Amino acid sequence: MVERMTLILDLFEHPHTRRNLEEVTRRTRLPRSTAHRILDQLVRLRWLDHTTSGYRLGKRALGLGGREIGQNALRSAAAPVLHDLAIRTKLVVHLAVLSGTEVYYLDKVGGRSAVDVPSRVGGRAPAHCTALGKAMLAWLPPERIDTEYADAVRRTPRSIGDLGILHQELDRIRRRRGLAFERGECFAHVSCIGIALRGQEGPAAAISVVGDVQTPMERVAPLLMQAAHAVSNEFFAGPALPRPDLAAPQQTWSSEAMTRFLTVGDGGDWL
Repeated sequence: MVERMTLILDLFEHPHTRRNLEEVTRRTRLPRSTAHRILDQLVRLRWLDHTTSGYRLGKRALGLGGREIGQNALRSAAAPVLHDLAIRTKLVVHLAVLSGTEVYYLDKVGGRSAVDVPSRVGGRAPAHCTALGKAMLAWLPPERIDTEYADAVRRTPRSIGDLGILHQELDRIRRRRGLAFERGECFAHVSCIGIALRGQEGPAAAISVVGDVQTPMERVAPLLMQAAHAVSNEFFAGPALPRPDLAAPQQTWSSEAMTRFLTVGDGGDWL
């Protein structure tokens, strides 16, 4: 029995892996009834969770270092994409996850210009003050925003400190195809554009591009969206996400064209 349980658990390479009964039966070569019985036992013991999208690692498995393993896997999957994005934009690139009401930075890429951005790998910042954080908050239930950000503190004079204004901002992000902007909200001299990587159960992480407060971040939106699409397809199990219909990276986007692109649509389901 222990060998069979181990055989099944080994199918879940990282916390975002989803497997259905048919996949488990095919890949383990166990009888369907046997696989189903063991999966039920693993769910009861909290080694696995059973959701509408299939089975995934449960709280007990994640409590044994699964969260850190998942973050390392995400960072590894994203690393080449982040480096390419930093080279093509000549700006600083971040990868972060949501941790409570803060963002937790998993990676930071940007060469010499990175020293001008006061963030660090392993550091944290208030989620509602960053493009990374707002990009993820936009896909959370409104009730959670009400609970966790009712007394949001301003980090700079431009930070959002009002719950109603925060909800308006998150609605704009959803209507803007998931793209979040901030200028001087976390650090007075920094501007940023971010987008979330969305898994089956909500935002799993976010990528951002950072420059000084005068940088026209709208112009790097197509490259950022392509990068997020690439990381999502590499990291998340299951079928590839639809590719956004973007112009070629080398094409120059006019301010008018970018404005139309960011304001058309209802938020999309790309990422």
